[in-house]
Amino acid sequence: MTHNDSFAEQSAILVQRINQYLDELLSQSCSSERLRQAMRHAVLAGGKRIRPLLVYAAGRLAGAELRNLDAAAAAVELVHCYSLVHDDLPAMDDDDLRRGRPTLHKAFDEATAILAGDALLALAFQCLADAAADYPDSRAVTASLRVLAHASGGAGMVGGQMLDIAMAGSYPDKALVEQMFSLKTGALIHAAVMMGGYASRQAPDQQLSARLSHFGTAIGLCFQVQDDILDVTGDTARLGKPQGSDEDKDKPNYALRYGLDVARQRADDLFAEAHQSLAEYGSRAEPLRWMAAYITRRDY
Repeated sequence: MTHNDSFAEQSAILVQRINQYLDELLSQSCSSERLRQAMRHAVLAGGKRIRPLLVYAAGRLAGAELRNLDAAAAAVELVHCYSLVHDDLPAMDDDDLRRGRPTLHKAFDEATAILAGDALLALAFQCLADAAADYPDSRAVTASLRVLAHASGGAGMVGGQMLDIAMAGSYPDKALVEQMFSLKTGALIHAAVMMGGYASRQAPDQQLSARLSHFGTAIGLCFQVQDDILDVTGDTARLGKPQGSDEDKDKPNYALRYGLDVARQRADDLFAEAHQSLAEYGSRAEPLRWMAAYITRRDY
């Protein structure tokens, strides 16, 4: 990845790069062939790889070497894929389709899906710990492990999922819905941005860390607002998952609760906030700006 090429041009190459890295990682993941195949079904069935791309984009701004970003990019994607497997389970969202293919519990069985999700979560942290030698110092590894663990657990994604379940059928105010979004979806996106910064040749200065954190928080919330818009306006074939599922399950969808115009304006405002947080970094921040536009303007 060179600084002369646009990130838009390089994103497809980076997706191929992380897919290859994940493929190799999963091929050595466990002794059970059935479990390995289930894990591969969950991870290698496509996907936009937005979180790994955010790691790479933030890493460029922080001056990180590309090879030093692969483990962080893989780890955050493994956590994301584990969360999708468990979200789709009958006890959770009970979905039959993910990324245009049968969900894992449909393709295999419910017990295998639970275990595969557990194994993906563990593999994420193993992958990151095993790559410690690629980081500038031990503090950077510790920081990445800490931010990923925080984003994955009860204070982040899992806590947000619990709030999502509790809110079903209710009409919470916008502040509570946005808090849930920031935990359920935003925390892992924020972690991806921060992990890219931690992999730099030298630890990011406090100002850069604060700017990355601000960007990650804004674009993480924006991602879920846009997801809710697409649940209303998209189509199943393009989304790769059932359109309208939030309405069917009476979940607190931003666009359904407050209207499409309000949701679109909120996404635009968050996009502008994310952009503004990087204003002083010029062309070095272009990859993150491109990612912000991609997240906000995507139609699937």
